[in-house]
Amino acid sequence: MSRLFETTEIKGMKLANRFVRSATWEGMATEDGACTPRLVEVYRRLAEGQVGLIITSHAYVRKDGQAGLFQLGIYDDHLNDGLQQMVKAVHGAKGKIVVQLAHAGFFANAKLSGVTPIAVSPAEEFGKSPRNILTEKDIHEIVVSFGQAAKRAKEVGFDGIQLHAAHGYLMSQFLSPVFNKRTAPYGGAVENRARALIETLGEVKSAAGKDYPVLIKLNSEDYLEGGLTLSDSLKVGRMLQDGGIDAIEVSGGTVVSGNLGASRAGIKSEEKEAYFRNASKAFKAALDVPIMLVGGVRSADLAEKLLEQGCADYFSMSRPLIREPDLVKRWASGDRSKARCLSDNQCFEPGRAGEGVYCVTEKREKEKSA
Repeated sequence: MSRLFETTEIKGMKLANRFVRSATWEGMATEDGACTPRLVEVYRRLAEGQVGLIITSHAYVRKDGQAGLFQLGIYDDHLNDGLQQMVKAVHGAKGKIVVQLAHAGFFANAKLSGVTPIAVSPAEEFGKSPRNILTEKDIHEIVVSFGQAAKRAKEVGFDGIQLHAAHGYLMSQFLSPVFNKRTAPYGGAVENRARALIETLGEVKSAAGKDYPVLIKLNSEDYLEGGLTLSDSLKVGRMLQDGGIDAIEVSGGTVVSGNLGASRAGIKSEEKEAYFRNASKAFKAALDVPIMLVGGVRSADLAEKLLEQGCADYFSMSRPLIREPDLVKRWASGDRSKARCLSDNQCFEPGRAGEGVYCVTEKREKEKSA
């Protein structure tokens, strides 16, 4: 049997295979972030498609942390019923699901939240609309909000949580010298820039219990001049490991990194697949915790090769599973042909239009054949 489909375990959470649905934005929640039946069905299909671990869309932990239209929220108890339906659907299909806890920080959408966004420090080169610069008291309150969200996640029944510290979101902003121009205790050396994240990890573990799985999505690099480097990211990884993190998903880029962002287009060859593979291998060599590789994974054969080469322990996908929620099941059955995803990023356009994310290419093909 392929090692890709062997049973593994992360902090007591048993997983049926080494494939992960990476967090994305579906644009299918209500205006205030509540889970909808349509969103529940998305996760049910992923579980039925035998994805080993499902990570939800980025769920904002405070109102001022909302990034996108119809984004999932986990900031208040009134959202619990919908989240519980999501969990029940996945568990009913024998799947595992963790919720990604997020705050957009500088890139929060004031028009959607009705609240002025916050910022680690001024960064007018990325946006000149008003931002409230965080005080140390504000930072503590945000840390507490992540802890409250983690406790809520456990009560609802999620199998664990993942902290979002990638792609230019708030915790990623703290880590990056481009966004974090503060002085000590939360700015300057990487140990100080990581302080808010390490405090958040501690708060989350305290709120949810030491045995509750806590994962993280972490930028390897920002791909911005003067931004987070791989060297500093590895130092943060060691700090997270010392703090008790249970797995690290290695990503990269930000919403302002252009062609070097997280969702890159034009993945038409094996060489262009798994574009964070070198960073992931560096994390795997430096740390003992399980490493997840995200970004352009399109074929089971390459994933198997990277597993044997020690590049990662798990392989995360998002866009391929939008088109084929049963992709992992197909691969497990013996059909190892590549994912049908074209990596054209057209799937996000209907989301921005308020229709929810779906594969535009697949829809067009079905309409032509009808």
